[in-house]
Amino acid sequence: MVAIQVRDISDESRDALAAEAERRGQSLQMFLHDVLEREAASARNIAWVLSKRSAQRPPNEPSTTRDEIRRLNEEHTARILTAFDERHR
Repeated sequence: MVAIQVRDISDESRDALAAEAERRGQSLQMFLHDVLEREAASARNIAWVLSKRSAQRPPNEPSTTRDEIRRLNEEHTARILTAFDERHR
């Protein structure tokens, strides 16, 4: 495992993140850990889709990568909201 240090975050941003962590019953560190893990998973998913899309697209077909990313983002958001709802029932 590696350690990540983030500098120059405004007090307002830090306070908002800490409030969200507290609302979820997590430490700020655990909350940020979860956020980073979700973002990394999303980035891996996007990279996978892009690699599959470029491999499947005929050479003369225009790219619809933006649509694929939008669709993935919507699915990702839906999964997060579902998980959030399940945790807070």
